[in-house]
Amino acid sequence: MDTIMKALLFSGQGAQKVGMGKSLYENSAIARELYDRANAVLPFDLKQICFEGPQETLTETRVCQPALFTQGYVIAQILKEQGKLADLKCVLGLSIGELTAYAVAGVWDFETGLKVVAERGRLMQEACDKTKGGMAAIIGGSREDVLAFCKEFDVDAANFNTPGQIVISGDAEKIAAACAKNNETKQFKRAIPLVVAGAYHSRLMEPARAEFASFLASVEFKKPEIPVFTNTTGTLIDDPAAMREALAKQVVSSVLWEDCVRGAVELGVTETIECGPGGILTGMVKKIAPAVAGTAVSEYSEIPA
Repeated sequence: MDTIMKALLFSGQGAQKVGMGKSLYENSAIARELYDRANAVLPFDLKQICFEGPQETLTETRVCQPALFTQGYVIAQILKEQGKLADLKCVLGLSIGELTAYAVAGVWDFETGLKVVAERGRLMQEACDKTKGGMAAIIGGSREDVLAFCKEFDVDAANFNTPGQIVISGDAEKIAAACAKNNETKQFKRAIPLVVAGAYHSRLMEPARAEFASFLASVEFKKPEIPVFTNTTGTLIDDPAAMREALAKQVVSSVLWEDCVRGAVELGVTETIECGPGGILTGMVKKIAPAVAGTAVSEYSEIPA
């Protein structure tokens, strides 16, 4: 029988939906304890917003980042408690999900991670409010062609998600111009504007990066107990000082998700469990590494038997 090697995946912003975490809270003592602890740390009622909405509030950067972090962490702890992680090989997350991966890997405890996430969300919300940013998904282009396209319109490549799916980010008018040009020239299959609050992973987030870097200077980072990948290089990272630097840089730099997934496969991963709503990452893994089996867990009923 082939050896199973698992990786846990943690969702990025945009995956959030009203009702997230509710069935976990109702069915698991660990979930209740962690959500109650989260409510004690945060300046808003996370449980109410996650479980009941409204969607507009949940979508705010300052709210949805702690919401995704808490749910992802809770699912990982339930899986651990049930003995489902004996064959865990590594952890990786997309954007905010990288911070969840660090917490699960023991780089910091739950409360510390939540405070870091809340501050990141607050600073990115501020940066969004001060700029008019936009993002778009470019379908069917190589990295080189999309990077040249970004240069032409003075925008940045935000996410290298899968082969042929790259997200660009920057000033809203420049993103709109890039999409309009592609509609005319059909250089790429499609350029799809995304509904986002700002230009994540672009130079427009620089104020957030600078303030986040100074905030992180006082946060203790421990060496991870489980191999963990960073979005900034798409490779494993285990030095506390390097992790601190990578997390600040990640706010403005490209998310190399495809590279992270390929790195996990090189480690021997044969199966992934996505901890969080939407199943988006599971779909991406299928495109990057079709042989890897994937499960997405958001509701309590979805926890593997």
